[in-house]
Amino acid sequence: MKVTNLGWLGTRTERAEELAVFYADVLGLPLVHHEPGFWVYQLPNGRHVEVFDTTYPDKDHFTTGPVAGFVVDDFPGAVAELEAAGIELLGSPGGSWQHFRAPDGNVYELIPDRPDHTDATGV
Repeated sequence: MKVTNLGWLGTRTERAEELAVFYADVLGLPLVHHEPGFWVYQLPNGRHVEVFDTTYPDKDHFTTGPVAGFVVDDFPGAVAELEAAGIELLGSPGGSWQHFRAPDGNVYELIPDRPDHTDATGV
């Protein structure tokens, strides 16, 4: 597996609205998608920072704090390497992401090295 970049960050928090305001008003990140309980901000390189309220579905495994996404050059191969190493895969895999629990107990994700990478919302 070859990690080429850090490409995504997601946080599930009880203080999602406060974090969303911080990302927009203090960090100056542009909001590119919003729906109840979910905000997507775009970084200058086109990658995303996402905020999830604790009521947002399908993110229950985000329990250890912010989740960082590692960009890999061969996404299917990298997921296979995680499986072969006995790493716990979490949640339903997306077509372009796979969450996993690393040996430190924290949740991370793999994403492909594609400039058109999008998240579950298509953003």
